[in-house]
Amino acid sequence: MEEALYGPRGFYRRPEGPAGHFRTSVHASALFAGAVATLLCRVDAALGEPAELAFVDMAAGRGELVAGVLRELPAGVAARVRAYAVEKAERPAHLDHRIEWRAAPPSGVSGLLFANEWLDNVPLEVVETDAEGTARRVLVRPDGTESLDPAPLDDEPRRWLETWWPLPAEPGLRAEVGLDRDTAWAAAVGSLRRGLAVAVDYAHARAARPPFGTLTGFRDGRESAPVPDGSCDLTAHVALDACAVTRDARVVAQHTALRALGVTGGRPPLALASQDPAAYVRALTRAGEAAELTARGGLGDFGWLLEPVELPGGALLAQAADHAEAAGHAEAAGHAEAAGHAGAAGHAGAAGHDGPGRPLLVDVADHEEQ
Repeated sequence: MEEALYGPRGFYRRPEGPAGHFRTSVHASALFAGAVATLLCRVDAALGEPAELAFVDMAAGRGELVAGVLRELPAGVAARVRAYAVEKAERPAHLDHRIEWRAAPPSGVSGLLFANEWLDNVPLEVVETDAEGTARRVLVRPDGTESLDPAPLDDEPRRWLETWWPLPAEPGLRAEVGLDRDTAWAAAVGSLRRGLAVAVDYAHARAARPPFGTLTGFRDGRESAPVPDGSCDLTAHVALDACAVTRDARVVAQHTALRALGVTGGRPPLALASQDPAAYVRALTRAGEAAELTARGGLGDFGWLLEPVELPGGALLAQAADHAEAAGHAEAAGHAEAAGHAGAAGHAGAAGHDGPGRPLLVDVADHEEQ
């Protein structure tokens, strides 16, 4: 999977880039970059407006998000921001000169690390239960042909499955072992000295794992067979609850996070159509884009894993009204304690405010959640 995605002929090194095959929240609307810029400003305030504020865009693609965030920031904040794009593909020729292109995140920085649809592309192992109900590693040839490994699973993936994705002893069930994703995310969170790390992805929680897994391919805007030959994206949903590192980690849905950051899909008043038709059309367009970003059953159901690292102040965000989100937070917090990521957990402090009594993300009223 690593070679198929990031090798010399890998999918993410193709000249058209990921946007030539599928659309993420970043590509759907500039409102997304605006919301991330708002979050960066709140982190900046919680950190006391340091002389240098880091924004780290993990799996930056062609740099669309980091460039958009820089455009949306107030001038006073932008002047202090050091922007990093972390990506294995080559730097685009005309990218903003202020953006530092790197193969790995910087260490010891303070600010916001943001990983939009990164973890779903971190390679993982797939297991399937055989005729006796025993979990076996799935082996894949370059042409996509599969077979089950007769050797038993190693202790580490077996323990991960028992904790995070237990499989009944029924033939044909699948699971995706997220150990490498957990490790990659812990390293990313550990790169921050102070600040907030956020992972955004399509996700599932322990109570509702898909029985046959989620590994698939994408090519030319369509789902395809996951053939590891570099011709398509290879992606699998993320067990964000298993990835969580810090004691104060929380998982919320994108529709909750974006509404807390000011992205709403409310239609403009009809009176504006006669008073200022152009403004009405702009507001209507914005409302449509916001609706797409927050739509249930679509982008709005993506998970946001928020990991505060030595942020001063009170709670990171108020309790979410959505019971599924509350359950996801409980599992995430449980993992942070059980996994014992000593280094990263040592960073976990109380979460930040961007002013007295104002959390980085605020609660959404119950009627908006339901």
